[in-house]
Amino acid sequence: MTLGEKMKQMRKNASLSQEQLAEKLCVSRQAISKWEGGRGTPDVENLQSIAKLFGVSVDSLLGDGTLTTDIMKEKIDISKYEKTGKSRSKYDAVVKEKYPNATVIHPLVRRKKLNRWESIIDFIVQPGVLAVADSFDDMSSYYLVELQHKRMLVNVTKEFIESQDLNGEFNGKKRVIGNNLFVKAPYTL
Repeated sequence: MTLGEKMKQMRKNASLSQEQLAEKLCVSRQAISKWEGGRGTPDVENLQSIAKLFGVSVDSLLGDGTLTTDIMKEKIDISKYEKTGKSRSKYDAVVKEKYPNATVIHPLVRRKKLNRWESIIDFIVQPGVLAVADSFDDMSSYYLVELQHKRMLVNVTKEFIESQDLNGEFNGKKRVIGNNLFVKAPYTL
């Protein structure tokens, strides 16, 4: 659920019109309409006011509810790891060592989920150009780690391994999490 969808739902649950909400936040009705329609985002002060008004955290407003807000981040030295067994890269070796009791580890391919305007620009310029540019911006590796009673989204960079609990199922081969589309690779570790 997007920020705009959450705002609209909370506004309706509170039986407020866009104009009434705008009045409480000291902004224009057009600003509320823009935010709810996903054509803009409130600044930090307005986000804090919205969260306070509806009795929620700013994190819950901004998050998609897929990941927990607790991130376990651990420093690593990627040069100390070697490709062995099923590992196709040093990043695979890091995850296998960190989660030796995992039921299964799915390497993931990450692509930025383009919004409507980015899709149009991408199509006009050259299909795939924005995806390639984004992949150069984020050269880390992602994994879906399944443990007995939980699933984790794990990101491995040259310096860190970050893990977050994943709420819900990762049904099928792909899933949108935040602004990213993750697709399971055709192999497991």
